[in-house]
Amino acid sequence: MAASHLPLTGPLAASHGMSGALLLLVGVVIVAVLLAAFVWGRRAKTREPAPPRPGEQPRLPEGGPVGDVVEHREPDELPRTERRLSPHELKGKGTHDSSPPR
Repeated sequence: MAASHLPLTGPLAASHGMSGALLLLVGVVIVAVLLAAFVWGRRAKTREPAPPRPGEQPRLPEGGPVGDVVEHREPDELPRTERRLSPHELKGKGTHDSSPPR
């Protein structure tokens, strides 16, 4: 019975050595991919334009910063119903301007 177990331990020992070599190979491939990505990123960074100098920065307009636009709109009442209206029943009151042009 012991003789039947001997052939099974031989391939297991060989596969353990192969798995170690496979892990080493995978590690080397991962390191190579990371190094290649780093080199590629550095090359892409050198091709980018330089940041603007202080004299090239945007400036405020002569009149100062632009103010907010204030609008007064007429309220657009919804019809009173006992059930909830769906968007297609609003007849243009949802996203379109329903007030007459001025």
